[in-house]
Amino acid sequence: MPGPRTRVRHRLYGVVSTAAIVALLGWVLHLLFATGQFSATKWRPFEYRGIQELLLRGLGNTLVAFGCAAVLSLVLGGVLACGRLSAHRPVRWLATALVEFFRAMPVLVMIFFIFVALQVRALPALVAGLTLYNGSVLAEVLRTGVNSVERGQREAAYALGMRKTQVMTYVLVPQAVRAMLPTIISQLVVALKDTSLGYLITYEEFLHAGKLIASNLDYDLPFIPVVMVISPIYIGMCMVLSWFAHRLAGRQRRGPGARAMGAVPAAPGTLPPDGR
Repeated sequence: MPGPRTRVRHRLYGVVSTAAIVALLGWVLHLLFATGQFSATKWRPFEYRGIQELLLRGLGNTLVAFGCAAVLSLVLGGVLACGRLSAHRPVRWLATALVEFFRAMPVLVMIFFIFVALQVRALPALVAGLTLYNGSVLAEVLRTGVNSVERGQREAAYALGMRKTQVMTYVLVPQAVRAMLPTIISQLVVALKDTSLGYLITYEEFLHAGKLIASNLDYDLPFIPVVMVISPIYIGMCMVLSWFAHRLAGRQRRGPGARAMGAVPAAPGTLPPDGR
């Protein structure tokens, strides 16, 4: 435990850090006001119904791309993780090659290749690129989570006569998902932010809508009002996703399965509480 002098020093560090952050925010606000970024002229375009509908349509397209990519990435990650954990060497080698290839390939390159070379439409190309990359990363996350489960639980399940599929489904995977849930959600947040790459292949997502608005404004760079409208919405979506992950993790920790795994075993020769 820190002593009195250490607590005073930590408190001083906190005060100095807070003052530095407040000063930085004040300097940024001063620059915004000094350059007229909060003038009514620059914010008036957002009062038009057409601009609002364009933003809502772009936001909806972003959520559609993210929803499809998230579900498919989880499915692909589970399949590749099972392949990486397979006892059959050819299956394991094939899954490893796919994971390493798609994880090393830049997302934008995959999206452009699918869109241009394979002549796929914008939404499927974007979803496919995001799925291949994030699915390969999630495969490694799930594999690490399964391998982190205590070896004795796997051996006990086999001793009870469970098959390998049952051991994975009922013993290893639930604990792996619970342990790796923050990492899984963090990767899904990456997928959500990477949907903005869709504007490079003319997919009308949220950032593409902001680009259209900025290109039709009556004033020149910088388009700070457009950034100030789009950025908080992206940040808010990521925060909602993180909040959902923390809430889900809390419910799992309070669930009967988690309580059963966290229960203290009885001493030898004693009876359980129900007397049986």
